[in-house]
Amino acid sequence: MSHFHYQNGELYAEQLALSEVAAQFGTPCYVYSRAALQAACDSWQQACQGRDSLICYSVKSNSNLAILHILAKQGFGFDIVSGGELRRVLAAGGAAQKVIFSGVGKSREEIRFALQQQVACFNVESASELLRINQIAGELGCRAPISLRVNPDVDAQTHPYISTGLKENKFGIAYEEALPLYRMAAGLPHLQVHGIDCHIGSQLLDDAPLLAAFERIALLVDTLAAEGIHLQHLDIGGGLGIRYTSDQQPVPVGDYLQHLFARIDAWRARSAHTQALRIVFEPGRSIIGNCGLLLSRVEYLKHGAGKNFAIVDAAMNDLLRPALYQAWHEVLPLQQHARAAQLYDIVGPVCESADWLARARELALQEDDLLAFMSAGAYGMTMSSNYNTRARAAEVLVDGAQMHLIREREQLDSLFALEKIPF
Repeated sequence: MSHFHYQNGELYAEQLALSEVAAQFGTPCYVYSRAALQAACDSWQQACQGRDSLICYSVKSNSNLAILHILAKQGFGFDIVSGGELRRVLAAGGAAQKVIFSGVGKSREEIRFALQQQVACFNVESASELLRINQIAGELGCRAPISLRVNPDVDAQTHPYISTGLKENKFGIAYEEALPLYRMAAGLPHLQVHGIDCHIGSQLLDDAPLLAAFERIALLVDTLAAEGIHLQHLDIGGGLGIRYTSDQQPVPVGDYLQHLFARIDAWRARSAHTQALRIVFEPGRSIIGNCGLLLSRVEYLKHGAGKNFAIVDAAMNDLLRPALYQAWHEVLPLQQHARAAQLYDIVGPVCESADWLARARELALQEDDLLAFMSAGAYGMTMSSNYNTRARAAEVLVDGAQMHLIREREQLDSLFALEKIPF
């Protein structure tokens, strides 16, 4: 992460010392680098240059309005999984006509609102959802653009909680059921069959599963064309991984897209019906993951016979990934010191044994030291909560030597402002 670096023993984001962010806005605090975000955007757009494609950023990975606004100005579309995310995209200046609506449990209200806003397409995940969209579109006097999210039964070789492409996963439509469901969709009066979608999982370090999924989906597209069902786009999903640890070597975005487009070119050479097919992507983590970090302060050091604990002011409610996925985030001190290092488990103040952020890290710590949990731009703030009545963190965007508060820290009174005592 070159946009986060040490300078004279102090950790910087671009040209700004992170200690200045902590001094002004406190901790815990999420910090994002605009230059890192721009570089990630450029890598995707340059790799797609000259191709009929649409890059739909996965809003669930980081939904801050400032982040979405930057992406919208770059020409990105958006992949959403709720009506709330659609409202965020619109509030940030995004175009509904560049929105793909995914998710297994779309409510009637969400479908109606999305149709009224004229979203680009619904990724449909069940026969019941297909019928519901058709009914609501009929009530509104329109035709709903749909794709089927087809489950190719490909093992993403990732954590089971973020694997979505196998038969046992709740996501998508079974591969063998897709053809009859497309036939049904083509016959419903208030639907327009636009495309096909698949997404096999997240934090994929190898592109082989993604390429295998594409091959299965391409075969289905050919079968559909032979039946007179011609698609306008193929959505290959997202899920490309990022580097969390030094031994992880994820496939670079440019390499993955080069490999994928080579497969697509070979397919197009033998299948005339694919010439006008737009390719859609749904990246999230690979854009925002390494653009952000979480700042935290050491409250107490607790030394025991079997283990040392560094108790910090951030907790599992701020960064859930370690407790939920046993995820690794590199931990860096904001000030480098020549003190003797010890092994610490870094834990938070939440009343749960699962409240840990890092284990067995060799650090030279004192109480009141500041730490940065790296690679926290994706699924950090968006998965945070108010558990233990804790206010969610502030968010700050660094641009060169400037810092901008893009989300204020919650006030404790606001956490129960909507609650009523009925007696």
